[in-house]
Amino acid sequence: MIEVSDFGNKDSTAPVRRRTGIDPISAVKMPERLTEAVDAWAEAHRLTRAEAICKLIELALKIAPPVLSPEHPIASEATRIEEIAVHEIETLLDPALPADERERRIRRLTEGPPEFSHERVDLPKDPPKHRT
Repeated sequence: MIEVSDFGNKDSTAPVRRRTGIDPISAVKMPERLTEAVDAWAEAHRLTRAEAICKLIELALKIAPPVLSPEHPIASEATRIEEIAVHEIETLLDPALPADERERRIRRLTEGPPEFSHERVDLPKDPPKHRT
């Protein structure tokens, strides 16, 4: 990144990035074994090291889970799986069912029968009751 001072505005202390039309240069520190692996991949794909690093990062970002902003906290894996299950169950239920019956069936399938709630590892356990 090329930075120049903002001479026109004396109040400005932040540097200004000059628009050159050229991508900024980023230095990457990698272990020697990783550099060798990147170089081998680059050679196999007839790319330079810089091009290979860019391509590998692009590929990794395509398969990485999306990063949510702080106002949208990342749901736990269990919550995400439950949301998928609820969606699938909703598609299978008869649309003619009353809303309360649909909700009861979804709850029963996602939470399980009440007689097995003590077996659920994802639910908080009641603290032991002390006898007085």
